[in-house]
Amino acid sequence: MSKHQYLFNMEKLTKIVATISDLNCSVGFIRSLHEAGMDVVRINTAHQQPEQTMDIVKNVREVSHKIPFMIDTKGPEIRTNNSEQGISLEEGETIRLQGHATKQSNKDCIYVDYPEIVQVLSRGSNIMIDDGDIELAVIEKHPGYVICRVQNSGMVRSRKSVNLPGIEIPLPALNEKDKEYIRFAMDHDMDYIAHSFVRNKKDVLAIQEMLDQRGSQVKIIAKIENQQGVDHIDEILDHVSGIMIARGDLAIEVPAERIPGLQAEMVKKCIRRKKAVIIATQMLHTMIDNPRPTRAEVSDIANAVFSGTDAVMLSGETAFGKYPLESVKIMTKTVREAEKSKTFTVDSEVMPHDNQISVFLSKAAVRSIQKLNTRAIITDTDTGKTARYLAAFRGRTPIYAQCYDQRVMRELALNYGVVADHMDVELSKKDFIKHTLTRLIEKGEIHDSDLIVVLAGNFGKKAGPSFVEISTASNMIQDQKD
Repeated sequence: MSKHQYLFNMEKLTKIVATISDLNCSVGFIRSLHEAGMDVVRINTAHQQPEQTMDIVKNVREVSHKIPFMIDTKGPEIRTNNSEQGISLEEGETIRLQGHATKQSNKDCIYVDYPEIVQVLSRGSNIMIDDGDIELAVIEKHPGYVICRVQNSGMVRSRKSVNLPGIEIPLPALNEKDKEYIRFAMDHDMDYIAHSFVRNKKDVLAIQEMLDQRGSQVKIIAKIENQQGVDHIDEILDHVSGIMIARGDLAIEVPAERIPGLQAEMVKKCIRRKKAVIIATQMLHTMIDNPRPTRAEVSDIANAVFSGTDAVMLSGETAFGKYPLESVKIMTKTVREAEKSKTFTVDSEVMPHDNQISVFLSKAAVRSIQKLNTRAIITDTDTGKTARYLAAFRGRTPIYAQCYDQRVMRELALNYGVVADHMDVELSKKDFIKHTLTRLIEKGEIHDSDLIVVLAGNFGKKAGPSFVEISTASNMIQDQKD
């Protein structure tokens, strides 16, 4: 079997995060997305209440106990207030803008939910609404409000994002709804909190403090979507499990032409630090309304795969789009095709962890892919640390991680190349290898004659790996019977 034929049959390595809303979250719908390639369910809390979120959680868990949840919090953002029918704007006209917690916007004034917005604006400031679809320029500043000139025609609707490029806004890291959802995440055993508009480590530590008070194992993903987040990426990475490169807001805060370079740089930083990285926003945006993607969108997904990202994400495409299942299928096909031609090199700059034996054996396991054309790595893991370290080398074969903890199994669903399963009991070395290989052969993931690498330990699950074994799957199974 050729390399390309083999890659076509095996699990894809790059993961897919799909946003699910309460508008479309039936068990059948979720199952269809999961079977098509969805690995992680994202829930955007900006447009939901906890009781609606609970409906999604129940239905996902009915489909599979292996699917992790990512709760996306609102974070320190500004949005337009509600309006009855939206406000139509024409290029060149002027309109008043004012901050207020509750007032409805109308044809004379756009209200936003940050009461102090006028204090941070000045004449000449730009205001971007709804991911930059509408641009306003401040031409007059008055006590309590500003007068803006409309730069392009369009409609301002309720609860749309408001960005102030180049302006640092002293918003608190967490609002009350964020805190409510962090408690929800802890109460209902969620896996990840993706916090919006992270500016520095203080924003992350505010969440971690809440988690620590309850002894929660929920992990934090920092959404990087402003210049401050880019500037402080290293200190942010010190305190999170990964990042999401949210290119929609980021491309408003930062010149759009800089985004590809920043994206590539941040992906590389995450890989070398063994942190998960998700590339998000408008990956298949046209499929919200159309059954087929543009060539540019397909290339965008492929380039994300070539860069080594852990995951790519769908937002409106699956949350409220007309073609959600088709979007997941197209993304899965594109990922697999890109992985066939992706260059494989072992990155010597991946940061080692503190178990030197594990570091040495992991590198040997990964290099066997390059030197011996091994088809898969099998390992057992207690915390997921070894599996993540293996994943950081971005090999071209899957890492089958047998997990002692169901939470770790779900967490690893976000990491590149890791196919995680739960072991109900701690099996012996012989039973663990035999059980795993037999199951993978029955599923068609590997074949009897394939060279397999086993990275495991003889001294208990807490001790980490202590040996590497390389042989064909059939030889290993026979050896365990003898």
